[in-house]
Order: sequence, then C-alpha cells, then structure tokens
Amino acid sequence: MVGCTLYSALDLVDGYYQLLMRACDVPLTAVSTPSGMLWEWLVMPQGLSNAPATFNRLVTQLFRPHRAYAQTYFDDIFVHSRADHGKSDVENHVEHLRAVLECMRTNKLYGNLDKCVFGAEEIPFLGCFIGKRGLRADPAKVKAIVERPVPKNQKD
Repeated sequence: MVGCTLYSALDLVDGYYQLLMRACDVPLTAVSTPSGMLWEWLVMPQGLSNAPATFNRLVTQLFRPHRAYAQTYFDDIFVHSRADHGKSDVENHVEHLRAVLECMRTNKLYGNLDKCVFGAEEIPFLGCFIGKRGLRADPAKVKAIVERPVPKNQKD
C-alpha cells in the first residue's frame, strides 16, 4: 500500500448482519423470551464466539482475487493504486474500485457511504494514516501523549 498515489477506504455496514446463518445452525441461536416466545437469528448475530473469525475469513476469501490492489481488515476494504502499464493512477484506481464494487455487488455486501473515502492521497488505517510517503500516526490519537506534562519527580 505504501508508495501508491491514490487510496480509497470502504466500510461494510453492519458486517455480521450481512451473513446468513446456515439453516442447520439457526436453532443454535434460539433465545427464549419471558413471554414464552422463541427467537432465532437468520443472520449472524454479534456475540457469537466464532463470528469475528467467520466474518473475516469470508471477506478475505471474497476479495482474494483483488489482493494486488485491495486489502481487507474485518469490515474495512482498502483500495490503493499507482500509475502503471501506461495508465494513470486515476485510471487504475477507477478500474480497481469498479472491480471491488462489483465483487461487493455480486456477493450482496453493502457499504456505509458515510464512512467511505474515495480517491484520497492518504486514508485512515487502524489509528494511523497511510499514503505515498508511508505510515504516520494520527495526530488526534497521540495528542494526549504529546500534551501530557513531563514528570518532574518519581511521584509524577
């Protein structure tokens, strides 16, 4: 990702709720209410011990064909491009985004447009920013450390 010139970050909305439960596993999610009603999850609920691993494995497998220009981390997809093979960075980035969005459409995965960033020179990435110059800490994340007074004695 470092050294690319254009970046986009896509966020999948309600990630777990986009995964259907296997029919044989639905009864295992049953919850009985005080009124005697029985509720079963048809989609993967949050809180299942294997839900994060299952979701991450699915997203990783779906986007594996695009790993040269798209990395995933749970419900985040990071697309990165540079000028290559006679095409500009913009042309490549549009092509890469189209492929990733088509993969999302084919697999009925939905993005949260409010959290997406398109065609930026750097994007937020796990508490940092990544761009063509590399990885740098998010100033908002390190502000408390920078502003903390220097200890003057052992008690401080």
